Amino acid sequence: MRLTKAEESRSEAHLHRSLTLELVRVTERAAIAAAEWRGKGNEKGADDAAVTAMQAELMRVQIGGRIVIGEGEAGEADLLYIGQEVGTGDGPEVDIAVDPLEGVTLCAKNQPDSIVVLAMAERGGLLNVARDVYMHKIAVGSDYARDVVHIDETATANVKALASAKGVPLSEITAIVLDRPRHAGLIEELRTAGVAVKLISDGDVAGVIHAVNTEDTGIDIYLGSGGAPEGVLAAAALRCIGGHMQGKLILDTQDKRERAYRMGIQDANRIYDVTELAAGDVLFAATGVTDGTLLDGIRLRRKSVETSTIVMRSWSQTVRWIKAHHAR
Repeated sequence: MRLTKAEESRSEAHLHRSLTLELVRVTERAAIAAAEWRGKGNEKGADDAAVTAMQAELMRVQIGGRIVIGEGEAGEADLLYIGQEVGTGDGPEVDIAVDPLEGVTLCAKNQPDSIVVLAMAERGGLLNVARDVYMHKIAVGSDYARDVVHIDETATANVKALASAKGVPLSEITAIVLDRPRHAGLIEELRTAGVAVKLISDGDVAGVIHAVNTEDTGIDIYLGSGGAPEGVLAAAALRCIGGHMQGKLILDTQDKRERAYRMGIQDANRIYDVTELAAGDVLFAATGVTDGTLLDGIRLRRKSVETSTIVMRSWSQTVRWIKAHHAR
């Protein structure tokens, strides 16, 4: 992966670098727990195992943590619910966004790209959104100008602008899109324009990361709608590795609009950029559960377990891949 600067200047670091390893321990433990359920067709069993393991490990971390994106609101989820306090309470005050098992169906079917994801930011740094809210998203790499694409433009206009900025014909542009019925029109529009489309069944956090690392992945742009929590997690990663992203919440019911307002969202039509989705000092970690294009999956051996994790820090723009062996 080619590393790029997300910001030209950086302010004082508020999260100590030692916390990056603590995040790795959290995502590793959740991924190992979920891996026991790979291919067993039990999505709830896999998700519950990851959630339980993640919470147990988070409670050991020396932070005053608050879940802002989790398994649901208080009363909807028993563990990792929005507003829950985690950590030992004697460290920095931080906000935490989690997806204990992104691609739960992928794990249940033992298909590629199921991962465990966690982001941490200084208090107030992560946009607070409900688990069932969706978001329109667009993302490209940092080699382009910030305004080369825009979420309110058509897909055709955006890929034409991107091809022009890249200096290539449309036939050399590849878009990554979640394979969902709601995207049938988008996919048809892109193919009619002459763009190649890579479809993913789940995992749009990894999809956004792939889109901003064109040199390694061959993917130029992420388009479409997906979970709003995943949008915040993806933005946290982009704060560390660079890239442009815009998101617009889909608040299509009165209940969602009212809940969003209670969570501090004043403008339902606001377009968020990367720094508004994940602000300040940010850490991001993800561990593979099944083999994928971003990470290797868990290797369960007779006497050991092998994990593959990526961990990032926005302040230093550092990205580390960690291969770890754990005694069973």
